[in-house]
Amino acid sequence: MTQADPGLFGPASVTWQLHGDPMMWVAGVRALYLQALHPLAVRGVMQNSDFREDAWGRLMRTAGFVGTITYGTTEAAEKAGARVRKIHRHLRATDPATGRTYGVDEPELLLWVHCAEADSYLQVLRRSGYPLTGRQADQYIDEHRRGARLVGLDPDRVPATTAQLAAYFARVRPCLARTPEARDVDSFLRTPPVHPLLVPARALLWRRVATLAYQSLPPFAQELYGRPAPPPAAVDRRLRAAGTVLRAVPARLRWRLPPGHIMNAMARLGPGSRPTPYTLKRQAAILDAPGRARRQQAE
Repeated sequence: MTQADPGLFGPASVTWQLHGDPMMWVAGVRALYLQALHPLAVRGVMQNSDFREDAWGRLMRTAGFVGTITYGTTEAAEKAGARVRKIHRHLRATDPATGRTYGVDEPELLLWVHCAEADSYLQVLRRSGYPLTGRQADQYIDEHRRGARLVGLDPDRVPATTAQLAAYFARVRPCLARTPEARDVDSFLRTPPVHPLLVPARALLWRRVATLAYQSLPPFAQELYGRPAPPPAAVDRRLRAAGTVLRAVPARLRWRLPPGHIMNAMARLGPGSRPTPYTLKRQAAILDAPGRARRQQAE
């Protein structure tokens, strides 16, 4: 009997468990806020897409890509990566400050997008109470380099630990700015256009998600946007409260929403592939020496 294909990551990975958490939606919005602060990266998006008219579609396509490379087969992940590389290869943008024309697939821009996503996913989930040791956080950043390869990056040039990721942000910080394009992204995320019937839902639900995503940004990003945020401890409490509420929704109900990546993966690999933080807790207990797992979880 042929063994089912676990895909690029598989149920034993940190990525498999982490990406099944509902706080990934807050993390995805945080990533958009962070990515918009790189002038060349955000101009590449704005000059090559109808972001203002189809921002929802872009957000869903990004979520679909992450779901495919995390829970899809190896073939599906490779095909998704090939599509992204093909699209990027033909897209160019112009820097109005210098007049320079550049490709949106330049390594420094792809690296910024990648690191903003990885940091956002990891920070939001850890701060919202997802149980993850320091060792597992490093493993997650290392695993994320598989996705970096799919979009055209050399994995050896991508941060492989949380310390390397922090060093990268410190290095790129002088290049970041709140450009007019970044202000457009900020404005959209705060008050996205919706059908009149959905305006109450936007005020009740979306605004809270966007506010929490913004507040979870690193201090340097909040400084660039120019909008204050509560102290980190207060934000952590809000993230944990949101995580508690969202995780109370039955997982099988959440996972049945389109496009159903997780349910498809479980059908392919069996019920033992169900993403759950308990898997990582067991791994920590097995891999770490007695007492060490508890100390790392408190980090």
